[in-house]
Amino acid sequence: MLKLLFVGDIVGKPGRDIIADRMGRIRSEYGVDFVIANGENAAAGAGINGSIAKSLLDNGIDAITLGDHVWDQRGFESEIGQIEKICRPANLPQTCPGWDHLVIESRGFKIAVFTVLGRQFMNIKADCPFLCADRMIERLKAQADAIIVEIHAEATSEKQALGWYLDGRVTAVLGTHTHVPTADYCVLPKGTAFMSDLGMTGPYQSVLGREIAPVISKFLDGMPKRFEVATQDVRLSGALIEIDASKAIAKKIELLTVRA
Repeated sequence: MLKLLFVGDIVGKPGRDIIADRMGRIRSEYGVDFVIANGENAAAGAGINGSIAKSLLDNGIDAITLGDHVWDQRGFESEIGQIEKICRPANLPQTCPGWDHLVIESRGFKIAVFTVLGRQFMNIKADCPFLCADRMIERLKAQADAIIVEIHAEATSEKQALGWYLDGRVTAVLGTHTHVPTADYCVLPKGTAFMSDLGMTGPYQSVLGREIAPVISKFLDGMPKRFEVATQDVRLSGALIEIDASKAIAKKIELLTVRA
């Protein structure tokens, strides 16, 4: 058996700090072979930059995925191609810089990972995630022993539909973006681990990682507000998956929550 930990959206400095403080211990305690993390909110809660990406990789993350905030930090489009082990969503236009997938290896076992953006309620130009997943699986199945698909999306229905669509064709389909961990983690009938949302790695005494008061105020009066990253009740949240290496299927998935 191999173990893979996929960490939900890292939010700001609190999320980065718990990764730096706890990831080494988590890898050792749980016998984790691979760690993948969504880092799209790692810089002040919106986007990522080169120095933050490198620090996450230095602190026990093997691969970083991104989402709809991929270009929020100015200049990152010129940095992304220079950083190994970070990839942009695969269904962005092919003219966008950066890799559309990653391959990582441990104990002689190779895992390919890629992200697709959902299109329901998402304000970003992206191809169909279902057809993009088809194309990526066809490309990657000869390059790796297992394939992990992240769907970064608003709609639970879109995430669940992709899980069923890919059941038996990939080892896991894991949802991110909405920052709230869901209770629907399971291994689907043909051996694909699924979870609608991994939650976030950051401050939970918040509204999706932001200070509570200005968010409530914005809902009440609609006026522009500055949403600072919150600081309290910091947790790491993600999915811990056991993989049968002989068949490249998931045997177990569970929610892993670690408090700072």
